[in-house]
Amino acid sequence: MTDSLKIALAQLNPKVGDVDGNLAKVRAARTEAAKQGADLVLTAELVLAGYFPEDLVLKPSFVQRCHEAVEALRADTRDGGPALFVATPWREDDKLYNAIICLDKGEIIGKRYKVDLPNYGVFDDKRVFAPGPMPGPLVFKGVRLGVPICEDVWTPDVVECIAETGGEILLVPNASPYEVGKTDVRVQLGVKRVIESGLPFVYLNQVGGQDEVIYDGGSFALGADRQLKAKLASFREEVATVEFRRGHVSGGKGGWECLPGRIAPELSDIESIYQAMMLGLRDYVNKTGFPSVVIGLSGGVDSALTAAVAADALGPGRVHTIMMPSPYTSAHSLEDAKACAEAIGLKYDIVSIEPAMEAFRKMLLPLFGNAREDVTEENIQSRARGVTLMAVSNKLGGMVVTTGNKSEMAVGYATLYGDMCGGYNVLKDVYKTTAFELCRWRNAHLPDGALGRKDRVIPDRIITKPPSAELKPDQKDEDSLPPYPVLDAILKGLIERDLSAEELAREGHDVATVQRVWRLLEAAEYKRRQAPPGVKITSRLISRERRYPIVNGFRG
Repeated sequence: MTDSLKIALAQLNPKVGDVDGNLAKVRAARTEAAKQGADLVLTAELVLAGYFPEDLVLKPSFVQRCHEAVEALRADTRDGGPALFVATPWREDDKLYNAIICLDKGEIIGKRYKVDLPNYGVFDDKRVFAPGPMPGPLVFKGVRLGVPICEDVWTPDVVECIAETGGEILLVPNASPYEVGKTDVRVQLGVKRVIESGLPFVYLNQVGGQDEVIYDGGSFALGADRQLKAKLASFREEVATVEFRRGHVSGGKGGWECLPGRIAPELSDIESIYQAMMLGLRDYVNKTGFPSVVIGLSGGVDSALTAAVAADALGPGRVHTIMMPSPYTSAHSLEDAKACAEAIGLKYDIVSIEPAMEAFRKMLLPLFGNAREDVTEENIQSRARGVTLMAVSNKLGGMVVTTGNKSEMAVGYATLYGDMCGGYNVLKDVYKTTAFELCRWRNAHLPDGALGRKDRVIPDRIITKPPSAELKPDQKDEDSLPPYPVLDAILKGLIERDLSAEELAREGHDVATVQRVWRLLEAAEYKRRQAPPGVKITSRLISRERRYPIVNGFRG
């Protein structure tokens, strides 16, 4: 029986489906853990498959490849180095489990399966996995380790079972998606489980971007005294070891004490949003194999912020911006777009869409005759820009990054096959008011890990001038929408809080405005179904976590 246990937390960035690459990451983490003197390496949820693998786990050959990777790691542990708790899909007795496999000295010394399978938000575990039985602890070096998996600690039952069957330390592998303010939620959750069980608590989270979901790391350890003992950095890979010693904890009871370690600084909400956008874009572009990105730069706040994030995530040399003026584009928009590209250090070209507008006018004249111009002609401008950007993408190889924010996507203030045309959108879950805040923050800070310039990168006039799509003379967004502070407050109530129009009106919002926003929100569902993926930031990504029917007669 040992009196000291060193556990390495392998906060890794796996790629879904890349079992060989993920296996290499786990091996490298184990090598680093050995240098740190670790006895045991803990990996995040489904690290060999990548989280979330969706229907990949229904493919027998994929699950078999994960089994083979476990066997390779099992053989590695014959070297006498650290034991390994590796998370993987695991088929046993004709059931597929979300599992943790415990490897030591060339043997599988235990297995535990996820019990509580989430089926809300971005999760769909019930669809592909079978729930495991209630778990007791695993014995390693004489220490009884409880290994509940992710959702198993969001309710008390599984931890209670582990504690009642003699568990001494809780090790929790997770793939917990990022959203604003969630770090504190996780820590408070851990404190609850510590209070209930009396056991120290280690929370290991994945890091990295997977389609629309971002995993922000931020793994941590709590002592049995409920105090934060160690915390890993957010938004980057890291292997760090925490040490436990057998002794006395609060209340005079015998138990395990977690020794204090490094506590990484907590990020502000606005910095965490920016980091999530950087990581989401970087991983989406790199993991899908695109060499660069293409962005339509309009002189407005959304495209400027998108360009800044892209330069910080990928480096300015991998970002190509294009200004596509029409006869309605103001001189200050041309000036601002150029100034922004120069400030960030981006390649910048100008392609006028006026010839395309005239060509479409002539093409459609026999059908439209003398009908007055309306939104049709406005949308043709946006679609001409979409065609231009996609042509550049096809010819030169960069992925088009769209620039619409959540406020616009919510109410349909966007053009299908126009400004919605592209491969990814870093602002998809960012409200317009937050976009302004992010611009001001970026001008005052160089984010950790950013590849862009330290100086102010977004000209002040872009942030201070009234937003406009510039699709007709003297157009302003507020001609079509409520002021963004009002609009965003209503949308947050409708989307994040699921309030009715009447409930929002009782909170002080104008009844007619709320009803108008509700109608716009519901009418735009068909557009959102066709939008590119983008970074999840809030508690409810509108395209994935708010699933409303397109044909929908309910209003209220």
